[in-house]
Amino acid sequence: MTPVKVGDLLDHYRIDSVVARSGMASIFRATDTENNRQVAIKVPHPEMEADAQLFDRFKREQEIGEKLDHPGVMKVFRDAHHSRVYMVMEWVEGELLRQILGAQRKLPQDRATKLAVRICDALDYIHSNGVVHRDLKPENIMVDSNDSIKLIDFGIAGNEGSRRLTFANLSNVMGTPDYISPEQVKGKRGDGRSDIYAMGVMLYDMLTGKVPFTGNNPFLIMNDRLLNNPMPPREIDPTISPALQEIIYRALERDPRNRYATAREFARDLEHQDQVGVADRPELTNWKTRKSNVPKRILNYALLALVPVVIFALLLWVARKT
Repeated sequence: MTPVKVGDLLDHYRIDSVVARSGMASIFRATDTENNRQVAIKVPHPEMEADAQLFDRFKREQEIGEKLDHPGVMKVFRDAHHSRVYMVMEWVEGELLRQILGAQRKLPQDRATKLAVRICDALDYIHSNGVVHRDLKPENIMVDSNDSIKLIDFGIAGNEGSRRLTFANLSNVMGTPDYISPEQVKGKRGDGRSDIYAMGVMLYDMLTGKVPFTGNNPFLIMNDRLLNNPMPPREIDPTISPALQEIIYRALERDPRNRYATAREFARDLEHQDQVGVADRPELTNWKTRKSNVPKRILNYALLALVPVVIFALLLWVARKT
């Protein structure tokens, strides 16, 4: 299939510029020649169309986008007359939250809170419509000049009623290591509370300029959140109020049953911080004690190293017997 280029015409869409390219698809800014409306067009690469798993992911993102209709969610337009596979989305002026954090490192508390409330409002909408994002992170949130937000990229979202997919790699199963929930680390699909956990990580990130869990590779990052508690936000920035810190802890509860049950509850506490009761949490003092499963890993590596020795010994024994 011929790659799409600037100046091409996809049915009644004129390709104006390349916005982004990834390993799965290219995104173009285009003009709908029927009404002169600016749109974004996502065109999968040919190899993606040939991969049933990735293509299923693309189609699911399209189906979910067409189903949802909320100002905080990127809209996907229905268009049944395609000469090839592509997705037509609304064009949004703005930048990714990741770009904002990259430039500013951390945000003023009032702005971080306002953005978090708006993201929670969009989450509450998608959850009420049976959709779990499952890959919530700053790279998947568009912010315009008025700090209005759009959730984007529902490629690994869970959609009630859709068949369960079998995924082959970490990013497809569970999202991004910095923002993934503990239950997803354990291999569970997660529900709306997994998105709430990711929102808690993002709020921590926006307020402190750091993510709560770290490591030298994705597996160590994920392991850290299963075993340890993050540095309290007020240890990093004492101007963060105890109530705001408490809200973050409620979102980051390791057991999803102890988290906010809904994004609406999360937003309500953010909007009424004076009504948030601050708990005397052990996490405020025991975070310096770091647990590790290094001894277990060393044992596993030692056992693996013994495998060829055992095989060689067995071969030698068989050779002597023959």
